[in-house]
Amino acid sequence: MVNLEQKTAWKRGIKMELTHFDENGKARMVDVTEKQDTVREATAVGKITVSQAVYDAIEQGTVGKGDVLGVATTAGVMGAKRTADLIPMCHILPITNCQVHFEMAPKELAVYCSCTVKVTGKTGVEMEALTGVSVALLTIYDMCKALDKSMEIGEIYLQKKTGGKSGLVENIKKGVQ
Repeated sequence: MVNLEQKTAWKRGIKMELTHFDENGKARMVDVTEKQDTVREATAVGKITVSQAVYDAIEQGTVGKGDVLGVATTAGVMGAKRTADLIPMCHILPITNCQVHFEMAPKELAVYCSCTVKVTGKTGVEMEALTGVSVALLTIYDMCKALDKSMEIGEIYLQKKTGGKSGLVENIKKGVQ
């Protein structure tokens, strides 16, 4: 049994109930039946830091497995579309758009990735954007691991979301714009 204090979170000084738990503390999917459809969009960003050899191979298109960023773009879109298969309490959403972009950062030996997902629906697409960017970066790792197994994936976070009850939420740091 979970006590109600454990189900409570604070956001901007306002007490909020955690909605993925029932009155007994058991995990549940949130019922969005009565919510109105609104246009919702979310952007997540992250990066992978690589060796000079991997960076050069990606930039020059000489990785043995093929076009790294092209394949990673497709993988990111596929990941966003399959989020409900991976995250247990996510709703299956009719995504209307998904864009994956990369920015090469030579001074950092890093590749930044952004994934923006859009839907008209009853719940947001934050998890889809986060999953899309994660899968895209994992694909870069997979395609380049023969060259370097010390690559680091990190700094994955929700950069921006719009729509729904909470409206605009932004968390702007370094990332693909």
